[in-house]
Amino acid sequence: MTDTLTPDTVVPFIADIFARRGAEEYLGEPVTISEHMLQCAELAERSGASDALVAAALLHDIGHFTNEFPDDAAEQGIDAVHEEAGAKILRDYFPPLITDCVRYHVAAKRYLCATDPAYFGKLSGASVHSLNLQGGPMSALEVQDFARNPHLKDILRVRIWDDTGKDPDHAAPPFAHYQPLLERVVQTHAKAT
Repeated sequence: MTDTLTPDTVVPFIADIFARRGAEEYLGEPVTISEHMLQCAELAERSGASDALVAAALLHDIGHFTNEFPDDAAEQGIDAVHEEAGAKILRDYFPPLITDCVRYHVAAKRYLCATDPAYFGKLSGASVHSLNLQGGPMSALEVQDFARNPHLKDILRVRIWDDTGKDPDHAAPPFAHYQPLLERVVQTHAKAT
């Protein structure tokens, strides 16, 4: 299906993914995967972030739905590399800022663990488990290389929203609330390329 996507069909495709798979468990967190992603988008929106950054916050975990790993990969000790799967799906339809935020939100956790002594203590148990599967805190050389990313500031913002958007008692706006925003971002990108 993904090889037949166009700028006109990618957002309905993503909407369908949310509808079909959004209620799935989110790797031991107290919210579903769609609740998590929607909460992250709401956090971005409330902060006054650009449409592109709201889209990045919403779509940062889309790779959990599009990769070929089993649903219980983390429990099996497998890093499903969902960040790469998500960026691959989005790269032809969304601007580089969004795909970078998706591709590097896991690396951002590793970066923050290496550069901010208080950050690790804020991670949920499930996030600590996945951190171990994802390589643990970055080395000094990895930190240096990662800090060169031109989108570093925004990638780190998405990471913080990712860590925060896990409240089982909060109902974020539904996907339909963000669908027009995604359509605008995709169409703007299509016209620019």
